[in-house]
Amino acid sequence: MKIHIFGASGSGVTTLGRALATKLNIPYFDSDQYFWMPTDPPFTTKRNPNERNQMIKTVLTENDRWIFGGSSVSWGNDVFPDFDLIVFLWLPPEIRLNRLKNREFERYGSIIYNDPERIKKYHDFIEWAAQYDIDPIESGFTGRSLKVHEDWMKGLNKEVLQIRGNFTVEEKLKKIMDRL
Repeated sequence: MKIHIFGASGSGVTTLGRALATKLNIPYFDSDQYFWMPTDPPFTTKRNPNERNQMIKTVLTENDRWIFGGSSVSWGNDVFPDFDLIVFLWLPPEIRLNRLKNREFERYGSIIYNDPERIKKYHDFIEWAAQYDIDPIESGFTGRSLKVHEDWMKGLNKEVLQIRGNFTVEEKLKKIMDRL
């Protein structure tokens, strides 16, 4: 069983992935562990793509059953084996952005409001995350977006379980378990 869960930052991928991994008693691997170098504060230095891809390929081939969480649409076609189930999560932008703001405060504390460098990083991150649902043709945004994810899903020769809306973790787990 090889499951891929992805969506925008703040859509609940990690929370759902960990809950599903616990329920199925299989490992969960988060894309952030491979995409970013370990730093303090975290998420500041990207890992070399070749190193990242080799790391994830190695860990996934060592396990027969796993869940991989996070967007990896630009990591290359030869990185991942065929997924048995692909799950896409989407939340209304206002809910997702509020979650991100709360998560950033929980993660870093008031420094994101009173340290000039951290204020800028916080605002840059929220601005980047807010671009997800905006049409990239209109905005000129070239990063991860709903359009990028929808185009990727169209190119798959596999049906994707799309969970769009503000569902509880338990409701999402039920939708997934009904598919397995």
